Amino acid sequence: MEVLNKKVIIRADRAGVFFGTLVAKRETPAGVEVELQNSRRIWRWAGAASLSQLATEGTKRPDDCKFTVTVPHHMVMQVIEIIPCSEEAVKSIESVRVWRND
Repeated sequence: MEVLNKKVIIRADRAGVFFGTLVAKRETPAGVEVELQNSRRIWRWAGAASLSQLATEGTKRPDDCKFTVTVPHHMVMQVIEIIPCSEEAVKSIESVRVWRND
């Protein structure tokens, strides 16, 4: 399945979980590195048992999720998982209000 230029959820070894458009993927000596556009860190999710369910169905409890502000361009190193998102999941994830510390 081709995932470039698609909305994905990625898990990085130490950086956490992100949602965004995958625009590049490279193998490096340190591991897989990706570039995301319009990415959000998924700090905490609810209403989905796993990231697989979140990427497939979205969240059933958007008010209990903590997804950060959108970052226009983001490089993530040591990616260990890339999960393509369904249209249903994209709508759900994008509808979660921005979590911030004001």
